[in-house]
Amino acid sequence: MIYKPLEEVPKFIAGDETRLRELLHPKNDNLDLPYSLAHASIPPGTKSLPHTLKGEEVYYILEGKGTVSIDGKVQEIKKGDTFVVPGEAEQFVENSSETGELVFLCIVSPPWSEDTEEIL
Repeated sequence: MIYKPLEEVPKFIAGDETRLRELLHPKNDNLDLPYSLAHASIPPGTKSLPHTLKGEEVYYILEGKGTVSIDGKVQEIKKGDTFVVPGEAEQFVENSSETGELVFLCIVSPPWSEDTEEIL
């Protein structure tokens, strides 16, 4: 069994400036998974830097509202929404709130790593 209280998972800032906690990752958890799972957040009034990932990414919005831009197409997002970013697509997520964080889960396949992310 693997059990991780969120507050005990270390935070770090990814290359796109998203605040991340790697909940499950094959390199950290001795698991044979074809994906990684991260808890992410973006502060009010800010956005992630435009970037691409080699693999696909699934987002599930836990809190807040904002927009996502995928290859120039913009979509409003809010709590409860799910969307998929195709591999190699140029993307960024923006928190349109002035008071609350935009919080979401990210599933990335193949597992996220700095060398699979290109900041534009």
